[in-house]
This record gives sequence, structure tokens and C-alpha cells, in this order.
Amino acid sequence: MTESFNTIAERLQDALDSLTRAERQLAHSILDNYPASGLGPITAVAQKAEVSTPTVARMVQKLGFKGYHDFQTELRNELTAKVSGPIAKHDTWAEKAPSGHVLNRFTEAVIDNIRHSLSQIETDTFDQASALLADRDRALYIVGGRITHTLAEYLFMHMQVIRSNTTHIQSTSNAWPHYLLDVEEGDVFAIFDMRRYENNTLKLAKMAHQKGARIVLFTDQWRSPVHEIADVCFSSRIVVPSAWDSLVTTLLLVETLISAVQDLNWDVTKERMETLEGMFDRTKLFRKFT
Repeated sequence: MTESFNTIAERLQDALDSLTRAERQLAHSILDNYPASGLGPITAVAQKAEVSTPTVARMVQKLGFKGYHDFQTELRNELTAKVSGPIAKHDTWAEKAPSGHVLNRFTEAVIDNIRHSLSQIETDTFDQASALLADRDRALYIVGGRITHTLAEYLFMHMQVIRSNTTHIQSTSNAWPHYLLDVEEGDVFAIFDMRRYENNTLKLAKMAHQKGARIVLFTDQWRSPVHEIADVCFSSRIVVPSAWDSLVTTLLLVETLISAVQDLNWDVTKERMETLEGMFDRTKLFRKFT
């Protein structure tokens, strides 16, 4: 099993403008419940999309596959990659590691991840996420997982300065359902969920969605199950020559969003920063060199 640099979902998105009406209908049907929607017999996939079997065959060839069998093989590889643990990821890279120092190989992989991820993000989508995070009439809840809680804490620390009514939810705690008591329709959840997607995170997202909350999701190239109910979904490339996935691209997105949100509310943000700096001075938290 190899980790493709272009998922079939990404290929479908890139090819939409060049597809026929029936092929676009098929593409959207596959993307609706990806990747499981493409794992059935070709006749079942065609029937679900309400297109002909030859339409399915033509579209998979347009995506670069020799036939439907190769298309499904790649989908199964992606499904396996979504649930890969650290050891399997390390072995995958070790088997095909090119020559050169790991510092160079790792950096090149990260740069490629950033370049490809940013090319997939529409500016309108980014602006929509910024507006949701900046809206002070909406309570903001931020949640991460076992690893991504570090990104959630980073975003929370900055948002807490930029705006009021911001809460950091510890999804791994048994107490997280308590946070949902005060959620109102229109409130915003910023959720981090990368592969080996966590059950608690999905449960929390579904319950928040049922209460009418808006969801901004940070996930990977295969996409967390939360994407099905997310209002905005940022899918970042995470594969690097390591047993662990890279969060560099997601961190870049987080820092860019922080910058955008602080500008949208700059008058309020500036006032809150000045108040906070006054508190720092009183507590002598930071050293003064003058």
C-alpha cells in the first residue's frame, strides 16, 4: 500500500470543469460519501448516481485509471491509509526512501504539502471561516484530539485575546458533554480531526450540529467523517517521511486565520490587548530591560 499524493477526491474536484453533465453528477455522488461510495460494483455506483455504466467507465479513465478495477484498488488503498498507525506509516516511507538527508527530504515534503493544500483552498471559503471565527455574536468553541489538541490550544490562546466568549473543549475528557449545555443555534465550533479520527470528536460534532452550531473543520487529505456536517472544511496534506503525520500546513492555516480574524475585529482586539498588557505589567510576568 502506498500513500498517493493525489487522492481520488482531489482528482474529481480538479476535473469537474472538464466532465460532462452526467460525469459531474457521478462525481458528486461519489464525493457525497467518499470513499465508501465508490467501493461497490460498477452497476451499483452507476445506479446510485442515476447514470449509465459506460459513464462510470469513461469517468474513471478521465481520472487516469485503466479501468474500474484500478480505480477501486486506489480507493481501498486510500481507505487503508486513513487508518494507518505510526508503524505502518514509517514502514511505507522506509521501503521507498530516496537518497539524501532526512532534513532535506522532510522539508521538501512539507513544502509540497503546503503548496498543494493552499492550491485547493478558495479565498471565499477562507473568508467565510474568518467571518465565523470573528463574529462576536456567536460563541466560539475550539476542540482538538490526542495530538491536535496542541493546535486547538494554540488557536484558543489567540482567540481568547482577540474576542470574548471563547471556550476550549477537551474532547478526551469525560466532561466534554457539559460544554454542550450552553450551545445555541449559530455558535461556532472549530474542530481539529486528523486520521485515525477520534470517536469522541465525531460524537461532539454531531451533537453540536444538532443544536444548530456551525462547524469549521481542520482535517487531512482523506477528510474526517466530520466533514459531512461541516460548514467549512480545510483539508491539509499531512504525509511526510516519518511515522508521524505533519501538522505544519494546518498550523499555517491556523496562524493565517488568526491574522485575518484580528484584523476583522481590530478595534476590539487592540483594546483587549492593551488591557492584557496592563495585567502582564502588574503581575510582572515578563522581564523588562528598560
